[in-house]
Amino acid sequence: MDARASSSALRGAGVIVPAPAAWIHRRRRHCAAISSSGIESPSLARGVTDNHGNFVRNVAGLEPPTQLQMLLDVLQAKGEQVVSPEKRQGLHPLAIPLSQNSTGTITALLRWPTPPEGMAIPVVEVHTYGLCLLSKSVEQYVQKILVEEEVHGRGDACYSAAVASAGGDPDRVPYKRGDFENSKLAGLDVYLMKKVGLFPDVFERLALKHLEKGDEVSALVTGEFYVTKKHFPGFGRPLVFNAELMLKIGRKSEAKDAARIALKSPWWTLGCEYKTVAEIAGWGDEKVEYMREKMTEEGRKEELNKGKAPEQVALDQAAFLLDLGTVDGNWDEISEKLASFYTEAGLDTIAKFVALQSEM
Repeated sequence: MDARASSSALRGAGVIVPAPAAWIHRRRRHCAAISSSGIESPSLARGVTDNHGNFVRNVAGLEPPTQLQMLLDVLQAKGEQVVSPEKRQGLHPLAIPLSQNSTGTITALLRWPTPPEGMAIPVVEVHTYGLCLLSKSVEQYVQKILVEEEVHGRGDACYSAAVASAGGDPDRVPYKRGDFENSKLAGLDVYLMKKVGLFPDVFERLALKHLEKGDEVSALVTGEFYVTKKHFPGFGRPLVFNAELMLKIGRKSEAKDAARIALKSPWWTLGCEYKTVAEIAGWGDEKVEYMREKMTEEGRKEELNKGKAPEQVALDQAAFLLDLGTVDGNWDEISEKLASFYTEAGLDTIAKFVALQSEM
């Protein structure tokens, strides 16, 4: 693929991008407003939001994002129900629930054990197989919701909630009302890429739109830009999407390569079930069995005999356990063991955070 084709792929959609990059490897403290179901009534949202901030600071051991309250207010105005941060039963052990939509899907914050640069507290969507990245930050996600709701003719309630959360000061809201229309940009996705930030769903829509128009080159370049390591570090979903894109175009060998690289990422970041990616990669159960062997005492001793530090072995086993949780779907059952691995690795704060899941 030549440089001119690469630089024009997203430009054709109105987005300027650099030359394409090569693919990569790789407390319990209940607020009186919380109901027994964990779902909050609209009139109690502000107190519940405060509870989220306290939970992030005192339990997760992180400084709450400055616009966390605004995000919760906007999500509620959008029609979602605020969920207690303590209602983590059945969820991924690293997720802090925020809200639940009408289909039951949970929006949450991700509490990384060791966060990558630029993604300290990302916003994710929770599924039984893992977490799907929605936004690299709370602020960008608030801005994205506000512009999307405005474009779809539902912006009044969300914008009013954001202004109220900002103490009535519109200047403190990350999106200025009417800015999308005033920008004269080609469409919502182009606006989001140029004015707000980079989002996985936007990359995927742009690539598929190119494909629908029969422009395979632009679709591939958009997909390649999507997998650039600096964009979404720690997540395997971009590579999975590229594998799926290759399959649609008929490049089965390249799809297999992309899927195998994706499986070097944490399996709970693939954006789909492990078996879906394993099938593209041409793998059976051998990788799963390999991880199960590594989780045994014999596997642990083998790694120590290779000269690995006990802390690193514990951290590796924590990663293996999370990967297996994606396959088995038994998040509640692994939280206690996962916490013990983090303790052995010297990550006491994340260990305590994970351990509380089995107690709540």
